[in-house]
Amino acid sequence: MTPNAAPGTSRRSFLASTAVAAAAVAGGMPLLAACGGSDSGSRDGTTSGKDAKKILPTFVASGVVTPDIPSKNGSALGFTSKLDLATLKTSVPKKLGKGGKVTIMAPFWGSPPKGDNAYYKAMNDLIGVDVHWQNQDGNTYDQKLGAVLASSDVPDVVVVPGWNMGGKIPSAIIGKFADLGPYLSGDAVKEFPNLAAIPTEAWQRSIFGGKLMGLPMPASYVPNIVPCYRQDIFDKEGYEVPKSAAEFLALCKEITNAKAKRWACGDMKWTAFNSFGVLSGAEKPLGWNTVDGKLVYRIETEEYLEALEWTRKLFAAGVVHPDFELGKSQATDPAPKFAKGEFLIWNNDISNWYGQTANQATQNPDFKIWGMDIFGHDGGDPLLWATQPANIFAFVNKKASESVVRDALAVANVTAAPYGTKEYMLTNYGVEGTHYTVKDGVPVKNDKGNNEVMNAYGMIDGPAATIAHPDFPAVAKGQVEWQQRMGAFTKKSAFWGMQITEPGRFTNLSNNMEQLEDDIARGRKKISDMQQFVSEWKSKGGDKLRDWYQKILDENGSAAK
Repeated sequence: MTPNAAPGTSRRSFLASTAVAAAAVAGGMPLLAACGGSDSGSRDGTTSGKDAKKILPTFVASGVVTPDIPSKNGSALGFTSKLDLATLKTSVPKKLGKGGKVTIMAPFWGSPPKGDNAYYKAMNDLIGVDVHWQNQDGNTYDQKLGAVLASSDVPDVVVVPGWNMGGKIPSAIIGKFADLGPYLSGDAVKEFPNLAAIPTEAWQRSIFGGKLMGLPMPASYVPNIVPCYRQDIFDKEGYEVPKSAAEFLALCKEITNAKAKRWACGDMKWTAFNSFGVLSGAEKPLGWNTVDGKLVYRIETEEYLEALEWTRKLFAAGVVHPDFELGKSQATDPAPKFAKGEFLIWNNDISNWYGQTANQATQNPDFKIWGMDIFGHDGGDPLLWATQPANIFAFVNKKASESVVRDALAVANVTAAPYGTKEYMLTNYGVEGTHYTVKDGVPVKNDKGNNEVMNAYGMIDGPAATIAHPDFPAVAKGQVEWQQRMGAFTKKSAFWGMQITEPGRFTNLSNNMEQLEDDIARGRKKISDMQQFVSEWKSKGGDKLRDWYQKILDENGSAAK
């Protein structure tokens, strides 16, 4: 995150705005009755309906702070006013921690600060808990996570991002972590007001094996991939934002001049999926939906193949910057070349909109990017599919004492404080005068703040999805309004909001699918290769997996709306 950044929509967006984590972002549901397995850690399925209602915390909206832009169509809350430290609200009037020690393992991007730093001390004093961090490299976190969960030495609290929740991790979660229901279900959550203000659908995603196990990071369910473009260059050259797939390709051909080292765009695969109405694919349950009375997976649809073909056309036309030819194995950070104007359109997590703006503010004052509305491929309205209302979770060790559990919840209650509160400022900016100062209503971190106030406490929990950039309020407004416009075209598929654990026998079914997508887009493979992959996917277990999901749907109903 850039020096003066306030987190955007979620921890996912927060991580995406750092260069090292950009590749991790792309982007899973009422809860279902469990479909089998046991409480030992192998339970499959999900929980919903009456069973979920018994488990879910009571929702109590926070009235501490009023946003400048209310949520609409699933958007985040927006804050565009300047900060006045004298008017910050208090959302945690008394320490809920009892002074105990809590060890927390979480992914970390960058170099972790020393454990006795001023930020950690201030946070621990506010919470009333002695937190000890076991930060792990975010780039290899899945490996460390698997090793820790397979051992008997599990920290008191472990953060698990959704993109690290493959393979045996969901089963390990059910076997290794505590049921938080006795502390949070129903009115019990009112002891922790900021947790009570977390939207119910985020809590629904936190039910594993029929129990409330995770502390969720709420997120907007509007698709998070934004095709950002260099508005400054568009205005200068007279380019118009396209409104169809054909217009986009034509514009790209107009922009591209390889001899002058200018190309139109980066890899537009995720925008293609949105433009053609392909079911969400970052998490498997969202890739399933009922079409004409039959349950289908995203890769079986014509829209999916059409989106891949359109992406292939962009590469074949030579309008994609050469650095994107390598796909996921690409080692070059695209940001500097985007800043130079070597390519003008870059789809990325919504946080990139702010991140690039802030990065270029001093060195390139004419630089301006904006979010392009997603167009329907045929020029009509797009059909977008909702992403998950939470996709990063913190879990408490099953062996933790009640006092440790309560101390962990005290930590989460502070980090979930809403924007505009003293707790939020400390969590995200540190101590005034030590880590930052406020100039003209904008908090500015100093070197100490940039070193110490990093992605630690903010990984535990957060408030309802929020976008606030005091240094660039116009960007915050633009991001929220983009979400509101796109949210009007966003639908929830059959399994939206569900936390589903697939049986282990289906774990490897989709291996190599993403690589095949990228190979097709770059002309190294053909559409027929994907059709062959789909055929093999069905015979190797895809059809049986369909039956398994159909049973869940039959027993619990659809979340589609």
